[in-house]
Amino acid sequence: MLHFKRILEYHKLAGLKAPEHPLISLINYDEVNYPDNIKEIKWRQDYFTVGLKRNVAYKFFYGQQEYDFDEGVMTFIAPNQVMSLAENPNLNTKPSGWLLLIHPDFLWNTILAKKIKNYQFFGYAVNEALFLSDKEEKMMISILNNIRSEYQSNTDQFSQNIIISQVELLLNYAERFYERQFRTRKVSNHKIVTQLETLLSNYFNQENLIDKGLPSVQWIAEELCVSTSYLTSVLKNLTGQNTQQHIHSQLIRKAKELLNTSEFTVSEIAYYLGFEYPSSFTKLFKNKTTMSPLEFRKTFN
Repeated sequence: MLHFKRILEYHKLAGLKAPEHPLISLINYDEVNYPDNIKEIKWRQDYFTVGLKRNVAYKFFYGQQEYDFDEGVMTFIAPNQVMSLAENPNLNTKPSGWLLLIHPDFLWNTILAKKIKNYQFFGYAVNEALFLSDKEEKMMISILNNIRSEYQSNTDQFSQNIIISQVELLLNYAERFYERQFRTRKVSNHKIVTQLETLLSNYFNQENLIDKGLPSVQWIAEELCVSTSYLTSVLKNLTGQNTQQHIHSQLIRKAKELLNTSEFTVSEIAYYLGFEYPSSFTKLFKNKTTMSPLEFRKTFN
């Protein structure tokens, strides 16, 4: 399974030139050109993907479920989720449309950084593309073009806020349209993944983490009323990650928030998050982000 840590890495696989901005990119799907020898591919990505595509020449799987493209055209993929595609022999037409890639670091220090977690269509519980009327599709494409136009222009102090507001507008419309769609459609819900995400989010949002320490796999399994081996097996099949990796993903998310919004030292953040030794926190953070905590903090100063 491939792991795309940066948007640039997807651009290379898709035969595209380097992105104009390292943390956000709008791709014309007409220009995507996967290598001819790729019949099936599976990957995990560290960024959000919003797709608006037609005539998809592949069968898509999100987790272990097939992503239904029968009528819908828009898809939403969150960071650290597993996406795979296999060549669809029943469709020979070239796909068209757009792919919006947004790295979470682009959202830090904005209201959307926290709010984006509340959009349920990014989760595994949703496994069907969003259906749009012709009028709605044109509106969504217009918003996507506004995003690209802004990051292609000469950036100034307003650029990020303008782009963020357009992204939020896009997601709010998607939420409205999905709610309409789900009134008449059955939504597959992997409860254990949703429960795990909620459990970890609540855990790392507590004020007394310094006393509790890091959550253990055993504790999580007990809270979810399953065995550790069963939990690991289910998570591996659905997400491509084991329980410990899910813990680390939530931990790094909280660490980034503290580095960006607090004046705590790196050592204080390490102790706050339950680490016995700050060096262990620094090592894990660098392993997951390719930057030390201090280097990450400096990107916002």
